[in-house]
Amino acid sequence: MRILIADDSVLLRQGLVLILQDAGHEVVAEVGDGDSLVEAALRLRPDLVISDIRMPPSHADEGLRAAMRIRACWPGAPVLLLSQYVVAAHLPELLGDGEGGIGYLLKDRVTQIEEFLAAALRVARGELVLDPDVVARTMRRGRRRDPLEDLTPREREVLQLMAEGRTNASIAEMLVISEGAVEKHTQRIFAKLGLLPDAAVHRRVKAVLTMLSA
Repeated sequence: MRILIADDSVLLRQGLVLILQDAGHEVVAEVGDGDSLVEAALRLRPDLVISDIRMPPSHADEGLRAAMRIRACWPGAPVLLLSQYVVAAHLPELLGDGEGGIGYLLKDRVTQIEEFLAAALRVARGELVLDPDVVARTMRRGRRRDPLEDLTPREREVLQLMAEGRTNASIAEMLVISEGAVEKHTQRIFAKLGLLPDAAVHRRVKAVLTMLSA
């Protein structure tokens, strides 16, 4: 897999390079700011872009803004964002087009190498992968008008695991139920959230977006 890395910390970039190369991947470029990230991504079209959210010059959300610029020019570009803290508010804006191929992980997750590499592969395949801590915090926070209030506890569990990028088989294994049961829960989630069948809309992504936007 060809990977582009963006982070203003040379130390972190080099650490990511070593982890990815040891796993057999090719790092095609390393950059340290948002403008360079956009230019390199559109020029090289890597299999995966890994970027810190906070980069120069603002050190606020340059990585996020760069990812949105990339996906505006290259729809569905696979981007894995890294963040020091849980800021779930970033996700709805980035997921607004309904496309998969997006990941959002806390930097601490990088130290769990197998999980990090698995997440990178899933994002490169076009899947949505959110850090479990981001999902858990989103599911816990209070809301005045909760679009998820009609979901059963089991359906909430399925949606939470779906947001973590789990397949139906993986969800079934974790919840000790059949894949058929997972599919039924998933269809009920879609129905309760008003996500009707539409070839132009990725309903799993839309369901997670509804959770994050609540």
